[in-house]
Amino acid sequence: MIRAILIVCAAAICYTLEPFRLRGLPAAGLGLLMSAAIFLAELRLRRAAFGGLLGGALGSVLGMFAALLATFVISRTAEPEPTKSFLEYTLLFAFAYLGLVLGSVKGGGLHLEAIGKRVAAGNAAAVESPKLLDTSVLIDGRIAEICESQFLDGPLVVPQFVLHELQLVADSGDALKRQRGRRGLDVLERLRKMPGITVRILDQDASQAGDVDNKLIELARRMGAKIVTNDFNLNKVATVQGFAVLNVNQLAHALKPAVLPGEPMRVFVLREGKEANQGVAYLDDGTMVVVDGARRFVNKNVDVIVTSVHQTTAGKMIFGRMDDRAEPSIPSARQAAAAAGRADGGSRVADASTLERGQPAIFPEPDADLFWSWRVWLRLLL
Repeated sequence: MIRAILIVCAAAICYTLEPFRLRGLPAAGLGLLMSAAIFLAELRLRRAAFGGLLGGALGSVLGMFAALLATFVISRTAEPEPTKSFLEYTLLFAFAYLGLVLGSVKGGGLHLEAIGKRVAAGNAAAVESPKLLDTSVLIDGRIAEICESQFLDGPLVVPQFVLHELQLVADSGDALKRQRGRRGLDVLERLRKMPGITVRILDQDASQAGDVDNKLIELARRMGAKIVTNDFNLNKVATVQGFAVLNVNQLAHALKPAVLPGEPMRVFVLREGKEANQGVAYLDDGTMVVVDGARRFVNKNVDVIVTSVHQTTAGKMIFGRMDDRAEPSIPSARQAAAAAGRADGGSRVADASTLERGQPAIFPEPDADLFWSWRVWLRLLL
């Protein structure tokens, strides 16, 4: 129907406008010839590739632009007007034809579909940024809390050899290893059930033989992925080779609160320290706090003043001392205890004197406890 409408419209336009001084049926026949030319061009262009069409269109536009520049130069010459018109039209058709032919030929070799797929795949990979999970990070379990807090984007990829190693650990004869392996499997199942988190089990294995670390590095090279691990050696090897590594331990150390010397804090003294008169406490993130003078406050909460902070390979250690402002003074405590002792001793002396028929004390009482002990021994001897 569209083609029939095109034929009728072309014949009617030519019949009405009378091009080239043609009238009646000759003018309508010219419209039919134009319609036939358009249909032939349609059939030819339908078999052409998209790259050829795009190249031909761009080539035609560039050819006409070059012809326009050439006609601008020709118009400045002193040639007669018919010669100028002939050269201008000739250059216009010539450059447009050359641009159409050369553009379609050269553009036909371009596989735009493949290029589009590659660009889309590259953009998807850049957006997804897959992460390879190591066995150690699954056994550790903190990756689940990190994913729940939405600090990781992109799919989490678990290779088949990592899953196999985790299964071997879960089937170990050692009870501790078996517990660690089962915890890793539970963490993996927890990750799979999280909404918004994509976990993929990669069936293909690495081509090279070797341990799990080498296979992970090779797989990260092929996929362009990042490695998520807790293994110190794997972290160093992958970093030296130029791979991006997400270390959960480094993240935990980076998120620990900064403590400066002189800051007060309140801690729970858990046990005695190695040195004399030292107590050891731990913060909520596991940081060890060594407190001088806190040995007698084991299993108690004390106020501490931070004296120094040391960063070691195993983590951060905080050293502090007891806060004198919060600790009761020793002399006042001793005086209270002495007063209580004297009161107790006096009551016991009064009781002893009552037992001895109300006779007053003969000896002076420099120390009530000492005097009471001598009185008891004297009665026993007598």
